[in-house]
Amino acid sequence: MNAEKKILGFLDTTENELVAMAQDIWEHPELGQNESFAAKLQADRLMAAGFQVSQGVDLLPTAFVASWGQGKPVIGILGEYDALPSLSQKVSAIQDPIIEGGPGHGCGHNLLGMAGLGAALAVKEAMEDAKIQGTIRYYGCPAEETLVGKVYMARAGVFDDLDAAVTWHPSYVNSPRYTSASALNSFKVNFHGIAAHAGATPEAGRSALDGVQLMDVGVNYMREHIIQDARVHCVITEGGKAPNVVPPYAQVWYYVRAPNRDQVDFIYAWMLDIAKGAALMTGTTYDIEFLTGCYNTLPNEVLGELLFEKLKVAGPPRFTDEEKDLARKLQETFPPGSIEKALQRFEMTREEMGDPLCEVITEPGGLGKVMGGSTDVGDVSYITPTMEISTCCQALGTPGHSWQNVVTSGSSIGYKGMMLAAKAMALAAFDLEIRPDIVKAAQDEFERKTGGKVYVSPLPEGAVPN
Repeated sequence: MNAEKKILGFLDTTENELVAMAQDIWEHPELGQNESFAAKLQADRLMAAGFQVSQGVDLLPTAFVASWGQGKPVIGILGEYDALPSLSQKVSAIQDPIIEGGPGHGCGHNLLGMAGLGAALAVKEAMEDAKIQGTIRYYGCPAEETLVGKVYMARAGVFDDLDAAVTWHPSYVNSPRYTSASALNSFKVNFHGIAAHAGATPEAGRSALDGVQLMDVGVNYMREHIIQDARVHCVITEGGKAPNVVPPYAQVWYYVRAPNRDQVDFIYAWMLDIAKGAALMTGTTYDIEFLTGCYNTLPNEVLGELLFEKLKVAGPPRFTDEEKDLARKLQETFPPGSIEKALQRFEMTREEMGDPLCEVITEPGGLGKVMGGSTDVGDVSYITPTMEISTCCQALGTPGHSWQNVVTSGSSIGYKGMMLAAKAMALAAFDLEIRPDIVKAAQDEFERKTGGKVYVSPLPEGAVPN
């Protein structure tokens, strides 16, 4: 039996087990850094298969690294398993929470991690069968939604010896994802003033809220002079308790996004100056609470071509009439224009993509484009050649981070996409274990795109995950 048949056969044989585990994680949704159920479920399965598992990475108790084999090349598969707040939902075409206000898998990470785990197990089986030298490694990555997990894991150096990495994300098309995600900084600015009676003795007070408001005015003026593709958005998380008390404390929380890491660094430094100016103008003091930062993603085209070929080998998912009916009913609940916006984003017609579910392997697209969202996969992509694919796990036009996403992530629609991702990643990872020419080509591209710059963590010294 050749390796390709071995891998596909293994995943067909273990499909029911992988689906059951993904369903188990869907039924036990956990927010970032609290994914104890999901992390244990995955780590135990990998240990049972003979992987060496190191649990807990850089102050992240639900992060783990599972390795099998020895020597070079070292090929990594990235997995995630965190849920989102307030998206609890039954598998139903109408909004119906399981637990009101509870978390739910509105980004499909119950699928994401399990496809990666399945791929790692399949590669191990094929390598063991063919007595191949090399290392296959699965990364259990927590807290992707808060852009914490892989950033802190990268700081700990756990990706440094990788020769290449592959990953995926539930979506609509079955294709490599060449679109880059934005780099980001997430930070809070705490202003400290002096409380006083706002009516009787205002001269005795110094308003922390004034500091916040003046900072935001300054940031708004800054927006006129930063690149068009940058985004700065915020919320005031604390602004005082009563109008007749001068607020002694106020806090504003900012996200800064831009296509490249150095652009984020430039804007962030400018905003620190604005905070200093706002404090001087209001007679207050301030401090910075840096939460996290991440790089933009750097898609590797060599790996993308390999994964595209393996998607075609595995073949697209085939959906039943019942699954298509559920998808159409969900589409009826989408905001107006959702499907049209999705078609524009993918630059394809309904006929090319299929509607309501994608049953073709679509040509890669999006090269050179940047999406507004961010992911901590970007940090890995600046350490080693990295590529991400997507598969159809949702109805065309599904809003991101939505209850409709929770529905398909917990249904056979999502599980079919999960198995396609597992097969494509496993086939690609095995080829990387036995094809040094592909690894070298991917690394040569990586060196060209990074200009030889070594990854530097965006985290300030002493930062801790929170």
